[in-house]
Amino acid sequence: MTDPRLLTPDWDPRPTDSVRPLVLAVLGTVAAAIYLWWLLRPSRIGNPLLYGPLVIVEVFNVSQAIGFWITAARARRHRRPPPLGTFAARPVDVFIPVYDEPLPIVEPTVRAALALDGHPRVWILDDGKRDELRALGTRTGAGYIRRPGNDGAKAGNINHALGHTDAPFVAVLDCDHVPRHDFLTKTVPHVTDHTVAFAQTPQYYANTDGQEVAAASWGQQSLFFGPIAIGKDAADAMFCCGTNVVFRRDALESVGGFPTESVTEDFELSIGLHEQGWRSIYVPEVLAVGLGPVDMAGYVSQQLRWARGCLSAIPRIVRSRLSPGRRLHYLLSSGFFLTGWTFLVYMTMPVIRLTTGAQPIATGGADQFLVAFLPYFGLALATLAAMGGGSYGFGSYSLLFANWWVHVSATVAVLRGRPGRFVVTPKDGAARRQPRAVLPALVCIAVLVSVGAFGLLRDRSPATINNVAFLALHVSVLWAGASPALRRSTGAASDTTETADVERVAA
Repeated sequence: MTDPRLLTPDWDPRPTDSVRPLVLAVLGTVAAAIYLWWLLRPSRIGNPLLYGPLVIVEVFNVSQAIGFWITAARARRHRRPPPLGTFAARPVDVFIPVYDEPLPIVEPTVRAALALDGHPRVWILDDGKRDELRALGTRTGAGYIRRPGNDGAKAGNINHALGHTDAPFVAVLDCDHVPRHDFLTKTVPHVTDHTVAFAQTPQYYANTDGQEVAAASWGQQSLFFGPIAIGKDAADAMFCCGTNVVFRRDALESVGGFPTESVTEDFELSIGLHEQGWRSIYVPEVLAVGLGPVDMAGYVSQQLRWARGCLSAIPRIVRSRLSPGRRLHYLLSSGFFLTGWTFLVYMTMPVIRLTTGAQPIATGGADQFLVAFLPYFGLALATLAAMGGGSYGFGSYSLLFANWWVHVSATVAVLRGRPGRFVVTPKDGAARRQPRAVLPALVCIAVLVSVGAFGLLRDRSPATINNVAFLALHVSVLWAGASPALRRSTGAASDTTETADVERVAA
């Protein structure tokens, strides 16, 4: 079977339709303003203990939406000129960090890196201490570096390799991302500019055929690496995403290498580089093709790591020496991982209303809530789909919604000061069902259905019908997001078990 990473990608992150997304964004902004005008009127206050959280959630969501729309609007107009520097076939140390990934995942990346145009010096950074990887290096001609310990996980692995290499530029490729032959020729010229610290390219998932979780996860990624990343680049606020990136070595050395205290070392590194005045570049072209999480446990593992790292960075962002514009972009990106709390509030409000009678909106206004809310909500989703270039759809949104608990868990862990652990996201397939990986979503579905039935049996007033309708909406989205974990994947079987995956995610 052909490795999907060797196929030509069919996605272009650059926006092609500049009118429809703009129209949807304007309509969405108007709908959001109308909804907030309706919600924030003093006459709407019902139970203050419920109204307060609802207002906080809605203001947060509207702020995130406006931030997204403004960023995407910049992407529509952004056209980066050709780099001033030239490639000049300068040597580049190409780092491929490896921990426990299977050899068939790693070898295509190593071979493709060795075939890059220019003068790549390819290094396998083996944190798993496996002789089969040493043999792969010998067989292919790639360099091999094994360090004595594992401190700092991926960041520590890269820092150790920096001390054993000397090329002026450093490329980092996750071992499941196969680079195109022109990866260096399209990126290195940007970092020959002495003010540019790194050039980041998109992460593209090739394993979306027949892989529901990977396809939905890719939809989320396409939204970020499309209009969001291009818009951030226009504001000179693009951050490093850990793979498919080329650095100036002196930029890395100026901040002491990758920070090892965070599970999102790339995000923290970017803050440090931008604080020192370094610039960043985003190259909106697929130059490396990788694999997304193929099952729910892998997706949860990935998202929990990202959420912990980005949320733990918020205090540093607030205290940083970043410009106001860059600080805002970092806060918007970190704040996204609070979205799960908004889903929790949305699900909780109708449950409280149907079981206790208490409601955030005053009597007479609660019946109109869906009428005011749904136009704003629907236009927000339509804008996401339009700006996502067709890749972001209901599956991507429902996957996020069904895993609301990941953001809540990450927030609690950060507030408690519990350090996160760097966990490699499984990419080798999983032909099994994973009900435990979506247990929180299944519990929510059971609770919402039970409460809805209870409410309808008690009365069928307009307020009850509205709240039951809200519950039904939540149940449908939760089920759509959780159901892939209840079906067998078409991927190859894995030797890991669901229990092990979920336990290490929760650790």
